Amino acid sequence: MVQDGPKTSFFKKTINFCSERPFTAVLTYILIVSAIFLIFPGLDVRASNFFYNGEGSFPVSKDPFWRSVRYFGVYLFQWVAGLSLLVMLIKLAFPKIKALMDLRHPIFVVSTLILGPGLVVNAFFKNLWGRPRPRQTDIFGGDLPFIGVWQPTNHCDSNCSFVSGEASASIWLFTLVFIAPKAWRIPLATAIGALVFVLSANRVAFGGHYFSDTLLSWGITMLVIIGVYHYLYQRTPNWAQPNNLETSFTNGGNWLRTKIGSAACWCARGTKSFFRKFK
Repeated sequence: MVQDGPKTSFFKKTINFCSERPFTAVLTYILIVSAIFLIFPGLDVRASNFFYNGEGSFPVSKDPFWRSVRYFGVYLFQWVAGLSLLVMLIKLAFPKIKALMDLRHPIFVVSTLILGPGLVVNAFFKNLWGRPRPRQTDIFGGDLPFIGVWQPTNHCDSNCSFVSGEASASIWLFTLVFIAPKAWRIPLATAIGALVFVLSANRVAFGGHYFSDTLLSWGITMLVIIGVYHYLYQRTPNWAQPNNLETSFTNGGNWLRTKIGSAACWCARGTKSFFRKFK
């Protein structure tokens, strides 16, 4: 019988810890990453310097291929959110038909996008923390000072570097892994993981974010995802029970049909009355 070596045993223990205590695991990740970049702030400069040409420019940001990769990511985020909304709208439009899936799934996907990349990352951190982007600093051709992680400043007013919005949106795609059938999870997680790495590294290569911005954005967004997942799927409130959601959307769809029908009749009567005046 072959026994697991120390490395294999440590790997299994780490996987088990992350699966059993995901919130604690992500918090630990954030603390470790934060400590590394607080102790060694020069790591951010070195990572960005790898893509800097020394003449005030990040060449990758002008490369058509990598620009298209960036916009592919943006379009993908929009499609995933749009399809999730479409699932809910179809149920409202055809209330007598059973929903295409457990309605917690599209609610989970859309709500985490709004809370994570939307409110926590973009509305809070990026607009209030004030960290200049690499290309705005005097190290890389700009006129603002380099600011380390977790240091609020007033050097940038809005849409600042800390933390990365697109890295947040890319890690948000892992919500699909949470709701996917078990057999699909590993291949889907592998594909999304590769995409997350490419889209996030692309922002560093563009001079739009520091390495720490992307790493911390992953952790912060994952905290939101885990929190919402725990609320909807593990401590499911009464309103979010699958049968109750199905009933609520059915009632909502019937109510909308009634209101739309009434509005259509009112418009038809108003139009008919208007044209009678010209007889």
